[in-house]
Amino acid sequence: MSTILQISDTHFGTEQPGVVEALLQLAKEHSPDLLVLSGDVTQRARITQFKAAIAFLRRMPVENQLVLPGNHDIPLFNVLGRLLAPYRNFQRSFGSDMEPEFESEELLVLGVNTTRPSRHTVGEVSAEQIDRVSRRLRAAGAAQLRVVVAHQPVRATRDSDIKNLLLNHQSAIHAWSEAGADLILGGHIHLPHVRPLKEVHDLPRTFWSVLAGTAVSRRVRGDVPNSVNLIRYHQASEPLSCTVQRWDHDPRGVFLLADSQTLLLQRP
Repeated sequence: MSTILQISDTHFGTEQPGVVEALLQLAKEHSPDLLVLSGDVTQRARITQFKAAIAFLRRMPVENQLVLPGNHDIPLFNVLGRLLAPYRNFQRSFGSDMEPEFESEELLVLGVNTTRPSRHTVGEVSAEQIDRVSRRLRAAGAAQLRVVVAHQPVRATRDSDIKNLLLNHQSAIHAWSEAGADLILGGHIHLPHVRPLKEVHDLPRTFWSVLAGTAVSRRVRGDVPNSVNLIRYHQASEPLSCTVQRWDHDPRGVFLLADSQTLLLQRP
């Protein structure tokens, strides 16, 4: 059994200390094999905010961590920094590789940097990125859960979120589905969901969009609380499947199980 803790949009600089402590406790109780932070680590890409994020991740009882940049991790008001060194503080904090990968016997998790310094919020995936991920997916082991991680979503459940969809996502979805992807994780809109992409795309096989809400920030959306996902997978499951659990922060100061879905998986 392998477990991924998916968190997103921590927006350090707007974090809530009580929610941070509750999330650390959740991780301690469930001992995930991998933590995925799918972008917007900070609120304004300031070095103090990255330092707070690093301190949080060092306290996180998860040895393996995969961290992607989001649009908030590029300076907004520091125009010169945005033009000349948009990822300086992110790379100082997490290293030069902004498309990290994780691989184990049961997991293949591939990060895709969908931020673009020339754009404010909208993300984009290039043909080169689509091809790179497709090649890695085709080389995956038959027993591995194949996961792609991007910051911006490829599926909207509300009309108001269509403007936030990843540019060129249609090409990516079709290519990655054919190559064998099972899940695409993301965030950006602070609205969690688990939806089959075949609802809106003609795909050759099942491929799931899994979004996380904002993990610890006060920038919650409407009545949707802070939330994270726990993804559980066992290569010997029959039929082949994984379980996605959404855990929401409760006013009593803990994360509680809010929803659990078993997702059937298909191999090409």
